[in-house]
Amino acid sequence: MLAHLRLNVPTELSEAVVELLREHDRATNVTLVKGASLVPEGDLVECDVAKELTGEVLRHLKDLGLGETGGILVSTPSAWPFAAARRLEEQAPGDPEDAVIWDSVIDKGYAASRPTVTFHVFLVLATLLAAIAVITDSAVLVIGAMVVGPEFGTVAAVALGVVFGRWGLCVRALRLLVLGFAVAVVVVAVLALVADLTGLVTSGMVSRPRPQTGFIWHPDRWSFIVALIAGAAGVLALSTEKANAMVGVFISVTTVPAAGNLALALGTWTVSEITGSLAQLAVNIAGMVVAGVVVLGLQRLLWQRVTAASEKLFFRT
Repeated sequence: MLAHLRLNVPTELSEAVVELLREHDRATNVTLVKGASLVPEGDLVECDVAKELTGEVLRHLKDLGLGETGGILVSTPSAWPFAAARRLEEQAPGDPEDAVIWDSVIDKGYAASRPTVTFHVFLVLATLLAAIAVITDSAVLVIGAMVVGPEFGTVAAVALGVVFGRWGLCVRALRLLVLGFAVAVVVVAVLALVADLTGLVTSGMVSRPRPQTGFIWHPDRWSFIVALIAGAAGVLALSTEKANAMVGVFISVTTVPAAGNLALALGTWTVSEITGSLAQLAVNIAGMVVAGVVVLGLQRLLWQRVTAASEKLFFRT
């Protein structure tokens, strides 16, 4: 698997960048178009790099100053049917499926920490689905609410901020989580209040025994353990770009369902369930953040050595 680099290089750095890429035994298809870059003024350089060592190449480029004075774009080709690509893959340590491009992961963290209309709308809709799941005691709707909820990327951004010492990212992500859930709970609580006043929903519907959904406001030690496991799986899937695994993370933790139960309890003033819902929400977020920090920290320290050693571990040649 290759990563494609498109570099807008100021004229004074062009020779050093090209020399770096040509001498690097993990790059191929190195192309130089002099004077093609208008802003910044300089040259256009492109190349293909083994995904396993893309982070190393990016680090060398930033050491040259290209990150401050030029432009760096990273993309992933959908196919690479040529012999040099196969040679690059064979020479690079580890497996491309295990590769982590930290610059890409950090950029995803910043994207997930930006307050957007879609984030708030999805979180409100997910919380509303969870509230309906409580009323109807539907486990299916609970799962649906979990999948719709957009909060995991923001939780992962908090962990990224801690591990990489980017405290501004950490604060932004935490602020978005607090604001996002506050808005969602208030909106759904108001709707629940209207439904209560019109007789569509009653406090009894919320407080009655709910065998399918009662767990979402009863936090226990397993709630924290599940949050830890889901958080670990989530940041691993995020860093290695395993989108399929993310679905399992979404339907493992009851963050959004707890928010839905809280909103419904507030709207119908079912006091007995307010504290439990708040505790479940806090336990899930805390567990995922703790697991995210641990896993990302271990990845940052050991991942390159572990993936390089995987050649022998899995008897690859």
